[in-house]
Amino acid sequence: MKVVILDRDGVINQDSAHYIKSAREWRPIRGSIEAMARLSRAGIRIAVATNQSGIARGLLSEAALQSMHRKMRRLVEKAGGRVDDIFYCPHAPDAGCGCRKPATGMLEQIAREFTLSLSNQDCWFIGDSMTDLQAAQRFGCRPVLVRTGNGGITEARLAESPIPGTLVFDDLAAAATALLEGTV
Repeated sequence: MKVVILDRDGVINQDSAHYIKSAREWRPIRGSIEAMARLSRAGIRIAVATNQSGIARGLLSEAALQSMHRKMRRLVEKAGGRVDDIFYCPHAPDAGCGCRKPATGMLEQIAREFTLSLSNQDCWFIGDSMTDLQAAQRFGCRPVLVRTGNGGITEARLAESPIPGTLVFDDLAAAATALLEGTV
């Protein structure tokens, strides 16, 4: 069974340098919800793995984060799909935890909870930052970069520090289409 792991901010929803702090501020990127639903309807499991240091910084509460995730799930369900699970790291960047990307703690948790081997053949990790791509590479998932969010900056960084096998798409909708059509 295939698994698509998605970063959240900049991939599924609009990102902000000031953090997304409420469900009202959480706005999906055009085509992302439908892309998630298409993947889900095709039998692909969907997991979200997101760094949320705004919690440790006191910028948002766990309740606010859960409200955003309920909104995302409802939108995907309304489009005919489902999000199988959401994993997040609430720690600050300097906390030294094992879950904050580029560490692989969230990916390890996904593999355990889905009882799957997240190998290159059955797992794509779609993100917009180097930390997403590095986590994918370290864990053995297929790294996929989207140009939304911080993806443009990350694409320029990849030219200097390539991560072998990284696929690049304009957005989540384009990545989902390529996966579903089997063109990659």
